[in-house]
This record gives sequence, C-alpha cells and structure tokens, in this order.
Amino acid sequence: MTIYHSVTDLIGHTPVIQLHKLDTGVCELFLKLENQNPGGSIKDRVALSMITEAEKSGRLKPGGTLIEATAGNTGLGLALIAAQKGYSLILVVPDKMSREKIFHLRALGAQVVLTRSDVGKGHPAYYQDYALRLSKSIPDALYIDQFNNDANPLAHASTTAPELFDQLGGQVDAVVVGVGSGGTLGGLQAWFRQHSPATEFVLADPAGSILADRVETGRHGNPGTWLVEGIGEDFIPPLAHIEQVRTAFRIGDGEAFATARELLKVEGILAGSSTGTLLAAALRYCRAQTTPKRVVTFACDSGNKYLSKMFNDDWMRQQGLLSRPAVGDLSDFIALRHDEGATVTASPDDTLAAVLNRMRLYDISQLPVLEEGQVVGIIDEWDLVRYVQGDSERFTLPVTAAMTRSVELLDKRAPEQALNAIFDRGQVAVVVDDRQFLGLITRSDVLTAWRNRRPQQ
Repeated sequence: MTIYHSVTDLIGHTPVIQLHKLDTGVCELFLKLENQNPGGSIKDRVALSMITEAEKSGRLKPGGTLIEATAGNTGLGLALIAAQKGYSLILVVPDKMSREKIFHLRALGAQVVLTRSDVGKGHPAYYQDYALRLSKSIPDALYIDQFNNDANPLAHASTTAPELFDQLGGQVDAVVVGVGSGGTLGGLQAWFRQHSPATEFVLADPAGSILADRVETGRHGNPGTWLVEGIGEDFIPPLAHIEQVRTAFRIGDGEAFATARELLKVEGILAGSSTGTLLAAALRYCRAQTTPKRVVTFACDSGNKYLSKMFNDDWMRQQGLLSRPAVGDLSDFIALRHDEGATVTASPDDTLAAVLNRMRLYDISQLPVLEEGQVVGIIDEWDLVRYVQGDSERFTLPVTAAMTRSVELLDKRAPEQALNAIFDRGQVAVVVDDRQFLGLITRSDVLTAWRNRRPQQ
C-alpha cells in the first residue's frame, strides 16, 4: 500500500468508469471521476499547476497573498493548496455559488468576497474585474487569473490527457468538455493534437452561454443566464481555442440537473451541476452516432456541494425545474407538502428547546403543531420571544405553553383570493383537507407558483 505524505500528492490519477445503465446508443461512454481529487474537483490540478509555476517564476513569495476570481472549484483547489503552503487567499465569487462551496472555502481559511452574478465583463461588480482591481490595491498580492494563465491548460496537457489516454488503452474517439476558464479544453486539445489527432472534441454548453453560438456560427449575441455553476461564459476564454471545436450542444438547466440526479440514482455517482451538463451532451452525442465510438467525459466535481440546490426538491421547484401535476386548488401553492413528508412540525408535548432547534436546523420561523394529523396550534419565533422573556428555564416547557391556539384553517377548495386577507395580517396560510393538515403557504410560495406558470425558457 502506498503511503502519501501530503494531500497535494493525491491530486490526479483519478479513476475512469464505464457507464452501463444509461442509454448510450451504439457507443461506449466513460466518465473520468475528477470528483475523486482531494478538493473534490478537476480544478485541483489547475490550482496546483498555477501555484507551482508562480513559485518557480518568483512571482509568488513565501507567505504571499493570492487573489482569484472563481465560480467555486478553482477557489477550492487554490484554498486547499494555499493552506498547505502557508499563503493567504482572497477569492471573489459570483453570488450564485452554492452555500456548501462558500462554507468549504471559509473552512479552508480563504477570505470570500461575494459579488453580483447578473452583470457582465466591464461592469465594476463583475467578478473578474473586481478581483483584478482588488489585487492592485493590496501590496505584493498576486492575481492568479486562471482565464489567462498558461499554467491552467498546462495542468491538463501534462496530467489529465495522458492519464485519460492510457486508461482507455489509447482508443478515444471523442471527448465531451465544458468551458469555464478554457483550460481543460485547451490543455486536452494541445496533447491530443500531438498524440491522437483523430480524437474529436465536443462542447457541452449551458443554454444562455455564448460559446455554442460561437462554435456553430462564428459569432454570438448577448448572453443569457443559467444556474449551472463553473461552466459557460459571456465571453470567449482565450485559453479554450474554441475555434477548433466543430460540435456543440446547448443544455438547459433542467436537463443538466435531471441528468446529474439520474446519474446518482442509476449509477451511484454523486456529481455536480456541470457534470450534468457534460453528461447530457455526451448522451446526446452518443445517441446520434450510427457507428460505435468510445466517448469520454468528466465528473468535474462532487455533488455534495449542491445538496442544498439541485439535489433539493424544494429548491428545484422554486426554480421551476421540478413540478407536481396541478390539481386546481390551493394545494398547488404548497411548496412543502405534509403527505410527502416534507413539512417540519411540532407535537403538543415537544419542548420549546426542541422547537427552537428545529427552526434553526431547517431555517424556518414557524411550525404547525399537530395532533393526529390535525392542526391544534402554531408556534413561531415571536411566540417564543413573548413567552420565554429571558427565562431560559422556560425552554424545558411544552409547546402548549407558548403556541397560538387560535389558528385560521383554510380549506384547499377555497378561492385563491382567500390568501390575501391572511397575508395582509402577516400570517401564513394553514391549508387543510377536511381538517387534515396539508401544508403551509407563504407569500414566497405564491410568488414562486405564479412565476412558474410562465413557460420555462
């Protein structure tokens, strides 16, 4: 058994798995598990390469400060290695990044600066412009600049590509990749051009990104928006050499997330949102072929960074990417349904401490109190404040001591307008069916339901 002496020694040499339970047509489809890197993503390779090259060139001194703009995974790789080598790290990230990534970055000691994700290059709040400006304001800080750093594609030309080629016995007909900084595509292309020039590169691009347009027409219009993290751009990354790609697939958020969820369900692989995009494109490519090909794509990062987002049914419904069949009554507005086991409730004999813990755990401010499936009260944060009044001993008392007993119940068959009076009083709607509790409706739930009535683009 090999014994390693640094977590950085574990970067690379990730396994490849052939997918057998998804419809790949006449093709063989392989997935290189870059989520097995110690930082959980393919960007560990890039981070190690960029820091190593900066040290070699003398641009990075012992104890120095690194600054980078990142959608997440490059930042995690940099944070991992910076912590090992004793560098300070400031990361400027767009505000659509998952909470898990932000928590992970901060736990590694990185300083995280959130900025807007709804603005483009040239805007002062755009994450790359922000990071560059920040680096100029801090003495001796080094802006890593993954988008223009030659050590980025070097990581893939020197490690990822030869690994992949060897693992597949030198038979790789097509590689499906996404583009964020462009380093993966550019580095793989450079190596395969010399060692396997017949290998085709296929672009997987989030719908809304401009890169697929550029592949297909040589030009592009204004970018849209997308929820997938880490890939897709509103400009052409110079490291990508995208002009050498001939085939591109646009993958919408819904298809990307559904594919990643299916990968977990049928193949047991927990991978992130960009993997869903790559895999969806790879499946489309494979199913379009009439002769067998060996196709490979990447599990770019781990899905444990997206448990609060694409693996969370409630979040998916809020984004309009998951829905139940409409039944035409108020139950259509309930985000968390009691009959699906999704609601958080209290029973009359629960302690107030237990209720407070439940509110904190699930990030909610009120709980219905149920007895045999029927609502006997409701308790919220104000009930707790009003009853406890600074006496911590009262947290040991049951919910019945503090709950509001007079609760207006709204039958699911009531008209939609009946919600207005409840919301005007600052309350949530407690919806029942013949007194059996169905769930709560908040103002946010109504707004989400109304928005999702619009066809998704």
